[in-house]
Amino acid sequence: MGIHGELKRSSAERDAALRQMYAEIGAKNLFPFWAKQSEVEHDEIRQLMNGPRPVPFRWSYAEDIESLLHRSAELVTAEDTDRRSLVLINPGLAPRRATVSTLYTAYRQNDPNEIMPPHRHTASAIRFGLTGAQNFTGVEGEDITFGPGDMVLTPRDTWHNHGNVGNEPAINLSVLDYPLVESLNALAFDHDYKENGVATGRQSARFPTDYSARVYGAGGLKLRFVDHHRGVGDSSPMYVYRYDAMRELLHRHRDYDGNRHEGVLIEYVDPLRGTPVYRTMTFFMQMIRPGERTLAVKTSASQLVAPFQGRGHALIDGKRFLLEAFDTVAIPGGHWVEYVNESTDPLILFIASDEPALAGFGLLTRYGRTDAGDVINLLQGR
Repeated sequence: MGIHGELKRSSAERDAALRQMYAEIGAKNLFPFWAKQSEVEHDEIRQLMNGPRPVPFRWSYAEDIESLLHRSAELVTAEDTDRRSLVLINPGLAPRRATVSTLYTAYRQNDPNEIMPPHRHTASAIRFGLTGAQNFTGVEGEDITFGPGDMVLTPRDTWHNHGNVGNEPAINLSVLDYPLVESLNALAFDHDYKENGVATGRQSARFPTDYSARVYGAGGLKLRFVDHHRGVGDSSPMYVYRYDAMRELLHRHRDYDGNRHEGVLIEYVDPLRGTPVYRTMTFFMQMIRPGERTLAVKTSASQLVAPFQGRGHALIDGKRFLLEAFDTVAIPGGHWVEYVNESTDPLILFIASDEPALAGFGLLTRYGRTDAGDVINLLQGR
């Protein structure tokens, strides 16, 4: 056997040894991370990048969600469960319960005069009213009745219960940082609510029903005689944000033309610190005015976009996604997004984002395209 035969044999033997080694690595729950070239058989970089990833996706309220909400209310009673929600699962992440990597959206219908028992969890959440004037959430002794466009906080580890104190069905949308908390192995639930050592199905009110508005409704003015440390200290102490105030502010600035990337975009913030309502997620309402098309934006933060009023569409990497009332569109980080309103009425979007979590880890980026197609950094100087 000549020298070429020797080389071929040693190469074949090496390949066999490599295959055996890779098989043993996999069998022992290990991962090899040393390849440098994408063309080799074991390209670990490609394997890491090709893991489960969320994709842009739209759920139609009218076609996908509404009828199932009505049927769930008929078939699953308050005696069966302390929650009755439809969670939106991103097809790129299934079967994981996540709408984007860090957040999930869920829809809930409460029947007339239906109050479910208190519980708490380490995930933070909001409720956003869609239909019905008397959605109900009790949070740490503040009984909150809310309607369409109102946003209610249930910060992590706060006792809360949900329901409807009206005579008509009420539907609301929830957003939770559940997938992020689950990934951090910090998810926990508690259903053992007691007052004075006695189990009860509803919290006693300890604050007036208009407490949030009375104490925090005058922006820029802090009541020094009030204890602001109810609930958890790193979440907003204002538990309900009314749509009346948001709508008035949106329309007051509807002629503002200084930001073609975001138009009229307003963030819900902690009234004491001016920071997002949670460390893990933040919320916006955005007006896309009649005939407006925003310039493209790409951010590392993921977004859940729920049209509240009007009709339009989003362009996500150039692909069209219809925006109709009460839909949800998942926009994972890293995609170019434009909003278009071709109608004669404003398009109002309710948006949830994991922006604070990305910022906290130093991973937040936001870029925009100009009319000429140039890419600019929208976070410079912030």
